[in-house]
Amino acid sequence: MHIEEGLVAGAKLLLGFATAATAGVYTIKLAYETAIERGLPSLVARSAAATALVFAFFEILPHYPAGVSEVHLILGSTLFLLFGAAPAAIGLAFGLLVQGLFFAPFDLPQYGMNITTLLVPLFALQLLAKKVIAPNTAYVDLKYSQALALSTAYQGGIVAWVAFWAFYGQGFGAANMTSVFTFGAAYMLVVLLEPLADLAVLAAAKSLRGLRNSGLVTERLFNPA
Repeated sequence: MHIEEGLVAGAKLLLGFATAATAGVYTIKLAYETAIERGLPSLVARSAAATALVFAFFEILPHYPAGVSEVHLILGSTLFLLFGAAPAAIGLAFGLLVQGLFFAPFDLPQYGMNITTLLVPLFALQLLAKKVIAPNTAYVDLKYSQALALSTAYQGGIVAWVAFWAFYGQGFGAANMTSVFTFGAAYMLVVLLEPLADLAVLAAAKSLRGLRNSGLVTERLFNPA
């Protein structure tokens, strides 16, 4: 989902930083609430784990160019289910920043757009989770249909944001529209894999009940709301 260099250029880049700043303010709000609820050490530990995983997702897992961007297996819903919204958002922001600073400096001008593309769908996923997961259900007990709904929402949000940036930067010409469609079609294939990854990770977590009160995972992983 990296926005390609030159897709959005000049003064138009400022919109990406503005939307990223807005997402950052909301992330700070979530982080404050999480620190109050579970303590600062838990927030830091979960955020650090999420950052390491995001960096690994971008650098180690397969990725390939498709249309206006690249297809990555980001596993945003997995991060949310394991660590909670605030640590997942922090992990996405810092994991992408580390990659940009040390491995892909050409991506830094697009950082604001990329962060917006990753975080806003995560916040939408957080809202959806409250609707599709009953309060008396721990995340380790999710059904495939619930994991699929979360994954579809997150990946669909990413596709929508990439399409927005592409049309914002390059207009609605036939070639650009074809590239956007190619990316969207390729990226939504991730929806077939992410729910399976979610359930596999949740099944593994279910056997690690010692994590229940460790502060290393979100409390909802094992405990109903």
